[in-house]
Amino acid sequence: MEPASIPIMKESLCRNPAGLYIHVPFCVSKCPYCNFQSTTSLGEISDYLRALLKEMEIYRDTFTSFDTVYLGGGTPSLLSVSQVDTILNGIHRNFKLETDLEITIETNPANVTLLYLKDLRTIGVNRLNIGIQSFNDRILRFLGRRHTAAEALSALEAATVSGFQNTGIDLIYGVPGQEMDAWMQTLKTALSFHLPHLSCYQLTIEPGTPLGASLRREEFVAPTEDRQYEFFMLTADTLEQSGYIHYEVSNFAASLSLTSRHNQKYWDHTPYLGLGSAAHSFREEKRWWNLSSVGAYLEAFNVGRTPVASSESLTPEELFFEAIFLGLRTRKGINLSTISSLYADQTWIGNKAVLDKLLDEDILEIADGFLKPTRRGLAIADSLALL
Repeated sequence: MEPASIPIMKESLCRNPAGLYIHVPFCVSKCPYCNFQSTTSLGEISDYLRALLKEMEIYRDTFTSFDTVYLGGGTPSLLSVSQVDTILNGIHRNFKLETDLEITIETNPANVTLLYLKDLRTIGVNRLNIGIQSFNDRILRFLGRRHTAAEALSALEAATVSGFQNTGIDLIYGVPGQEMDAWMQTLKTALSFHLPHLSCYQLTIEPGTPLGASLRREEFVAPTEDRQYEFFMLTADTLEQSGYIHYEVSNFAASLSLTSRHNQKYWDHTPYLGLGSAAHSFREEKRWWNLSSVGAYLEAFNVGRTPVASSESLTPEELFFEAIFLGLRTRKGINLSTISSLYADQTWIGNKAVLDKLLDEDILEIADGFLKPTRRGLAIADSLALL
């Protein structure tokens, strides 16, 4: 297959290890709050895996090396161990990989067993991300999750017994009708497992989702911004007091060595390659993305074309403001010296009076050469891009 439509070619090899994302868009059912690209047509899995292997060949010599691999979805744990192994073998065959490779797979508690997790470890997966969302059955039903609280607990126990040393879970707060005490109980349950990583997300109700339609019909009342702020601050207080590092708006790690190395690439402009339907890629000033539907993605290979839907070249100004926006989502913040040297022609950080005001209000701080958000700043991180 001729890769003429791939935006970045061999001549501009990146020096730093990149991240490799594999999108697995298959789900047994679609959660009503989810706006990620996914399909319930499980009969297409075999064709999709063959297309993934072909797409790997397109990029065989384009990136220097990778030190993270992330299988996300969708529900990657719908794949058999043999199918996951097929993907990993294709990655090893086509790409140069660093020795300290982080390989993460997202899993659903409804289809996680001890044997499955043990077999995943055997083929090289070394990091789990389990979509728990809640340990409360009422909340799980509202979110349309397939698993129960008992299955969530069982999945965590299986992860421990199977020998995974690096397990993270996703939790959701700010669900309509969720009481603060119930959320606190979910956090306490999570803490009882001494997990390396916790991701705690505020529920976002997107307009185009079934949950968004229910909100428009006034079938429930969404939490206010003040209430969401209370959830955020309680979460940060509880987890930091328990020894976790709040290293990004929604992410907490038991130590710096246990942060998600793959996800950090998105926040610091490290290159990444996305394979599969709807997957995005980034390197230098280039960003490109694949056809979103599984059918269109597969058809591209059937007719001998690449699955790239479109691409863009970011201007220095766009890269600069994106670096600020992403950097201020992390507790590490922005290295003032580095960003000034990288974007010397850009006006630094907007209005000085606004910056001084944010510093005075304890929303931002400057320490050791970094401009960084305080905890209050992380709570309103999306607004900080408007500096």
